[in-house]
Amino acid sequence: MNVTQCEVTGFTARSRSELMSPCWTAEFGLGAGSEFRRRRRSSGGEDEVRAEMSESGAQLFARLEARRCLKDIEPRLFPEDGGPNYGEVVELYGTEGTGKTELLYHLLCRCVLPKAAGGLEVDVVFVDTDYSLDMLRLVSIVDSRLNAALSTSSPSAGSDEAALRSCLSRLLVVHCSSSSQLLLTLHFLETSFSSRPGLALLLVDSISAFYWLDRSEGGASLAKQEEKLSKCSDLLGRLLRDYRITVFATCHAIRRSHSGSSSSSEPDRPYLCRSWQRLVTHRLLCSRQEAANSMASAAGGSKEQRMQQVFSVHCTSSSSSSGTKAYRSSSFYVTEGGVEFFSSSFHQ
Repeated sequence: MNVTQCEVTGFTARSRSELMSPCWTAEFGLGAGSEFRRRRRSSGGEDEVRAEMSESGAQLFARLEARRCLKDIEPRLFPEDGGPNYGEVVELYGTEGTGKTELLYHLLCRCVLPKAAGGLEVDVVFVDTDYSLDMLRLVSIVDSRLNAALSTSSPSAGSDEAALRSCLSRLLVVHCSSSSQLLLTLHFLETSFSSRPGLALLLVDSISAFYWLDRSEGGASLAKQEEKLSKCSDLLGRLLRDYRITVFATCHAIRRSHSGSSSSSEPDRPYLCRSWQRLVTHRLLCSRQEAANSMASAAGGSKEQRMQQVFSVHCTSSSSSSGTKAYRSSSFYVTEGGVEFFSSSFHQ
């Protein structure tokens, strides 16, 4: 595992115990020199030890401030006050086949595309816990968006390939096969978050992948069942605060029958540990509709588009400052070039 190291040069103290003894005084400089000095008081005068720091505190804060805010990542998904701010979490919740992964691909492409193509031009980490990431599909979407954006300038094939490579260079993919691996991955990624201000988005598909495995390993104790995901959530919460990243994560809906009512189930009710639920500030409830020919026709869609499967997303956003909630509903269909929105409305 990679660990961030602070290189100290010019170190002349004879031992660590001598350096930490009371006869030494320290002076820290947080300016451009990134230097601190320790002076040893003795009868013969003062001996000076200089240590060159790799980065000053001011430089650290300036680097973290440079991280891109993603409130405008997709205006058609979120309420009027915008999408997720620094350090916020978006959960995409729904059953299998409701467009969650396609939405992630859409958001990922929006981030890695250059500004000239309507993108945000930021770095992204994709944590694939389901081993379902389709790189061919992702590359196809990125390529389609690039071609659509650059068609007016008639770029050559060489420049198309260079632009595609540039977009993919902003993506880091990590695979995990257990909650323990996910925890270690988050520890490992802290190095990247601290050293790369262009890294603004963490995608997890999905955060619920190991729910049943953790339950079986935890036995009858609920605390044991939730222990690993709780540790991941607590660490993720610290990373959100310290490095101001934004997180999008999918969560598979499950149906749970309750005692006393065997037929009742609540597929939309959050079921992951409270540590994770406390992190979520925006919840996108994804669902699948029957082909809505009338809606597609109203949007001016072609015959092929009218035959597309329609997906709906209902967003609930919680404001951390005012404590109020805002809502928005959107509809989209999936094409070869990715997600296409055709309907959106606000709710009180």
